[in-house]
Amino acid sequence: MVSLLQILLLILSVVQFIILAHVIMSWLINFGVLNLRQPVVYQIWEGLNRLLEPVYGRIRRILPSMGGLDLAPLIALLAVYALRIVITNNAGYLI
Repeated sequence: MVSLLQILLLILSVVQFIILAHVIMSWLINFGVLNLRQPVVYQIWEGLNRLLEPVYGRIRRILPSMGGLDLAPLIALLAVYALRIVITNNAGYLI
């Protein structure tokens, strides 16, 4: 049972890393550091968008419109942190 919890925490860590990579890459693209005309940058950007858009889409439907400010990545990251806290706090009861 401990192994399953560790695997679940590992998956949450990977999701957390992917969300942070997407946020940082969006900043770099918006500030002109990265160019989407480069094939590698475009492929990474499209891959991250395809992975995260189903999650962000559900969050955006719930959140009110904030103009140009997108809070979906922040809410997703907070949800991952909350899941991590719930799993680690209840791990003793599952063993």
